[in-house]
Amino acid sequence: MTLDRRSLLGGIAGLAGALAMPGPLLAAPLEKVKALGTLRVGLYADNRPWSWDDGGKPAGIDADLARALAEGFGVRADIALFLADEELSDDLRNVVWRGGLLGFQACDVMLHVPFDRQLMAAEDNVTFLAPYYRESFGAACGEEADCEAMPVRWKGRKIAAEIDSIPDFYLLGHAGGVLAKDVAHVPTGYAAVASVGRGEAEVAVATSAQIEAAMHDAPGSAIRRRKGFLPAMLSPGWDIGIAVKENSRTLGFAIEEQIAAMTADGRLKAIFAHHGVEWRPALAAQPSAS
Repeated sequence: MTLDRRSLLGGIAGLAGALAMPGPLLAAPLEKVKALGTLRVGLYADNRPWSWDDGGKPAGIDADLARALAEGFGVRADIALFLADEELSDDLRNVVWRGGLLGFQACDVMLHVPFDRQLMAAEDNVTFLAPYYRESFGAACGEEADCEAMPVRWKGRKIAAEIDSIPDFYLLGHAGGVLAKDVAHVPTGYAAVASVGRGEAEVAVATSAQIEAAMHDAPGSAIRRRKGFLPAMLSPGWDIGIAVKENSRTLGFAIEEQIAAMTADGRLKAIFAHHGVEWRPALAAQPSAS
């Protein structure tokens, strides 16, 4: 999954034309970000451990990454938390290339975007770059449940999952729907795992990052993580990257270079570790075997 990342937007004249366009219509290229002294970053508002509102201050892995990127450019981070819309394409339109209908100002960059070929082909107004993590699904269990058992063995136990998510669909349809009556719906995957720690559920299916972060945040709990894969899971995993407006590639390439440097010197791994999450390199970011 490599893109032509050297075909940079050219010339001072092109930049001047871009700067003349109305702000909400144009996400800032690198030169404009530096001139304004602010990097506006769009993050999901309820996506713990990646980003969430912690008493009025954006917190999480992506929030820390946003601040590190802004610091690398010598500017201030303006983190805009937004609620997920019905479709990812709606989020990309509202956050990256147009702005929201209710006055939400388009951001210079959006983090935590799936780095996927099919998505790239469908979104003409957005450029996808800098894959920085490989996500996957797993399970967490309390003391009584056998976490390594086939999921059908969890029948009769309370199972928590984020509503209308891939784990939710997986559990509702697994083995002909045998677990459907046992599934309890919660707002997020992190909340699902946290409910196991509080004894409110016996099993949770969520992303690896959500499981690890919830376990990290409740060190005294009896949460155990499943070691094996979930059979017939709908997704084998996916890469996470960034999105910028199509004509803001100068900024996207500069962010990509920053993330590569942070990966090389360990800063990216440290950001993840601070939230209890093991950093896993994106498959798209790894060099192809010769």
